Amino acid sequence: MKFDVDEKGYYGEFGGAYIPEMMYKNIEELRLNYLNFINDSSFQKEFRKLLQDYAGRPTPLYFAARLSEHYKTNIYLKREDLAHTGSHKINNTIGQILIARRLGKTRIIAETGAGQHGVATATVCALMNLKCIVYMGKVDVERQAPNVLRMKMLGAEVVPVYSGNQTLKDATNEAIRDWINNPVDTHYIIGSVVGPHPYPDMVTRLQSVISEEMKWQLKEKTGREYPDYIIACVGGGSNAAGIYYHYFDNRKVKLIAVEASGKGIDSGYSAATMVLGRPGILHGSKSMVMQNDDGQITEPYSISAGLDYPGVGPIHSHLNKTGRAIFRHATDKEALEAAYQLTKMEGIIPALETAHALAILKSEKFRTKDVVTVCLSGRGDKDLDTYIKHMNNK
Repeated sequence: MKFDVDEKGYYGEFGGAYIPEMMYKNIEELRLNYLNFINDSSFQKEFRKLLQDYAGRPTPLYFAARLSEHYKTNIYLKREDLAHTGSHKINNTIGQILIARRLGKTRIIAETGAGQHGVATATVCALMNLKCIVYMGKVDVERQAPNVLRMKMLGAEVVPVYSGNQTLKDATNEAIRDWINNPVDTHYIIGSVVGPHPYPDMVTRLQSVISEEMKWQLKEKTGREYPDYIIACVGGGSNAAGIYYHYFDNRKVKLIAVEASGKGIDSGYSAATMVLGRPGILHGSKSMVMQNDDGQITEPYSISAGLDYPGVGPIHSHLNKTGRAIFRHATDKEALEAAYQLTKMEGIIPALETAHALAILKSEKFRTKDVVTVCLSGRGDKDLDTYIKHMNNK
């Protein structure tokens, strides 16, 4: 496909593996093996069986009748919130734990922001009886307390990170440091399409099950395999990469990615990387990065812990640069309003990350015959404290 990664790990000008020497052996071991593992029939058999019997796939493609009537178009929700652990993150962690096991690794580390990836990682480690350490910014530990408790219940060690602004970027930094110090027995399960090659490509392939399912589900419901629009939120961007994957080369499908603009693009409290960033190196790859004139990372902000990241996956930087995807952004306020709207109209409480994708339904202009699909990437149980605080302050 045109938007596949090249042999050096680049999507156009973005990607690569900018890593310290101490990480080279780990990354090279993964790079040399991941495609062989993923394409192996025994891997696929085990992966697909776990996706079905353990994760609960396929997830439904739900026609949101009241939402569709309100916006005068046809809106379908790809219900990743109904997958085991409450989000799309389980697709990637199942795949990566199988890869880690084939590499002979006995210790798993991960970073998490919203906690969904941490929970998904702790879940598969419990399943496979592997030691699990999850790094999480202190701010996120506090605002995502239910997921912290889930991780601990699953047997994971949750390590609060006190550096920086104590969110996802800082958790990722600490996980990378851990991996450098434990190169032999440890596998780092990165939760999004970020990091050095081969992570962005590997995670995209594991998440592509989302669009693979959606093709036949749309055929059943609409008579054709493709929608007119696909909308997804983007922090690092794994749910977006997964739901876009089988449509990259179909120009009839408009891809819309929604970032978090926090308190406003010009407020100084935002995480809209495509607007505020420029090309740079972050966590091992070249991508769009929020940074100051000296190249120092600018601290991001979002009400949503999973979108509170100063970069974006290199695949998304490439999609933006080529014009294949349109990037939008939504504020905290707009995301909250969209979340309450979905809850009251469809009886579905979305994750705050997903709410950003829903928020742009209000501003985009759709035709009555259009088929609009939204990746409902996670459920809102973890964000109830934030929702309750907001409702009490109204």
